[in-house]
Amino acid sequence: MAIKPIYQKIYEQAKPFLRTRKNLIHTKIAFGYALELLKHEKGDEDIVIPAILLHDVGWKAIPENLHLTAFGPNPSNPKLTKVHEAEGAKIAKTILEKWHYPPEKVKEICRIVQGHDTRKRPISRSDRIVKDADKLTRYSRKGMAIDLHRFQIPHRKYLIFLEGIIDQWFLTSAGKEIARREIFLRRSERAQ
Repeated sequence: MAIKPIYQKIYEQAKPFLRTRKNLIHTKIAFGYALELLKHEKGDEDIVIPAILLHDVGWKAIPENLHLTAFGPNPSNPKLTKVHEAEGAKIAKTILEKWHYPPEKVKEICRIVQGHDTRKRPISRSDRIVKDADKLTRYSRKGMAIDLHRFQIPHRKYLIFLEGIIDQWFLTSAGKEIARREIFLRRSERAQ
């Protein structure tokens, strides 16, 4: 799938907001998974790609010393997750409107960003893909390394946790398959 120039423009505008919480790395990984999911699942590329590029821009509005209180194994201030979603939707709207993105698509992208972590039920097929691409980053080699360091979780324990939540957590068949593949790869790497 060829990457449209508009996506590159959106990403360049998002970069300053992603320079926190290792979100530049996270977004690049999630972007790769979104592209892979789009090959197997029905979704609107013009919604999915901007949404995945912009989904975590709102973390820039949260002081870094509070990030780990909002998410992870034992969040003490999970309301900040909603704050990053709301702030992210505002930032996404500003970026998309700057590039004259179609208003009906801007509306859905912003709705996706505004609930990508906390909304349990997806609003569209595109939202399902964004949610799964975001979660899949935890299963990637780099994403897992970040989480293991960030949360000080033993590797084996984290693998067991991630494997155990696949069926409940992922919304697409392809997302579940990719997660299982990644778990297999992480175990294989560990065995070497």
